[in-house]
Amino acid sequence: MSSQVSTSQGLNPHATLGSFQTPPSQASSCPVTQAGAGGYEVEEEDVELLSVSWNQDRSCFSAATTDGFRIFSCKPFKETLRRVQGNGGFGIIEMLFRSNVFGIVGEGSDKRYPQNKLTIYDDHKSNLIGEFSFRSDIRAVKLSRKYFVVVLEHEISVYSFVDHKLIHQIETTSNPNGLCCLSCHTDNSVMACPGMSQGLVRVDHFGLKATKLITAHHSNISCMAMTVDGLLLATASVKGILIRIFNTIDGTCLQEVRRGVDKAEIYSIALSPNLQWLAVSSDKGTMHIFSLRVGAGGEDASNGKYAIGGRQIDRSNSSGSVDPVLLANTGSNVSSSLSFMKGILPKYFSSEWSFAQFRLPEVTRYITAFGDQATVMMIGLDGSFYRCSFDPVNGGEMVLDEYFRFLKPRKSRSRTPIN
Repeated sequence: MSSQVSTSQGLNPHATLGSFQTPPSQASSCPVTQAGAGGYEVEEEDVELLSVSWNQDRSCFSAATTDGFRIFSCKPFKETLRRVQGNGGFGIIEMLFRSNVFGIVGEGSDKRYPQNKLTIYDDHKSNLIGEFSFRSDIRAVKLSRKYFVVVLEHEISVYSFVDHKLIHQIETTSNPNGLCCLSCHTDNSVMACPGMSQGLVRVDHFGLKATKLITAHHSNISCMAMTVDGLLLATASVKGILIRIFNTIDGTCLQEVRRGVDKAEIYSIALSPNLQWLAVSSDKGTMHIFSLRVGAGGEDASNGKYAIGGRQIDRSNSSGSVDPVLLANTGSNVSSSLSFMKGILPKYFSSEWSFAQFRLPEVTRYITAFGDQATVMMIGLDGSFYRCSFDPVNGGEMVLDEYFRFLKPRKSRSRTPIN
């Protein structure tokens, strides 16, 4: 039985999204104070930051607030768009790359934008592209050039972006945090989401018309991330100790790394576009960087091609093409001095530990993404943005390059950020 109750499709040139305004305090005139590390800190505002989300190539991110939303460019860091809604804000804002097309879900205070309705809107043309209402609250929205995905707690709906027709409806186990990954590569359309049982991940290769079920963990899945082309998937469970990397075509576990010893809530996982690095943030306040060895056997840096599961993939036209700066002479993860006794001693002694680390305040959630070369970006639900760099050969403590306080709410509401 479908969870969708109503749909409005097609362009409506006369429709506008509420009473949005572009206030005079845009990025160029935003009140700021100096914050060090090449950054700034804004003055306190009477708004709440409800969620943050990267765009598909991690060059921008959106911030959903109780009075509207804001868009920020990462390099150089600046606010590029702000929309203020007089009667309430939004809980979810999803970008479509660097375009002005947004997927928007209300935060509940404005009856025009309830939490169970997705609005797809072209901000540049002030056009309402479509509205999609469901029988329960929307937990997450994912966009690509071919598809858009609506995640409910027990169901995921996949639509064509061309004609807005529903093409897949998938039941999941309880998914209150809206876990879902959607690839954005032009050649591969892949989606990953929780399966119907504990620790199970379902991967749908839309182009291949194939589905793969992966038993990723013994406990419930808490976080996942996928490469741009959808061929690698990283997962963590609610225990937050081990992160596993899988081949999405055949379900093979290619690598396993250990974040720590104690249980932790994993906030975010990121895979670098060149398949060299994995980043993990958690409630322990440390950003961990791991060295990946999943592409070493089949990668060819000269032509941007590599093989996974016997299939050769051309990445030369994607944003994830191989970066030769990091391919050459990179370090490896820390391991126990007793790792040579793998298979004899308990599995703990053969674990791979993080290659580089950065300490963060433990008071808020952070989501992460890789930037240029050996850099990592982090966004916090306290309105903070960090850019850090790490030594790709020696690892160790990361260096803070930039810090910006892009929003300083007087109060905050706890909400899981959207990856």
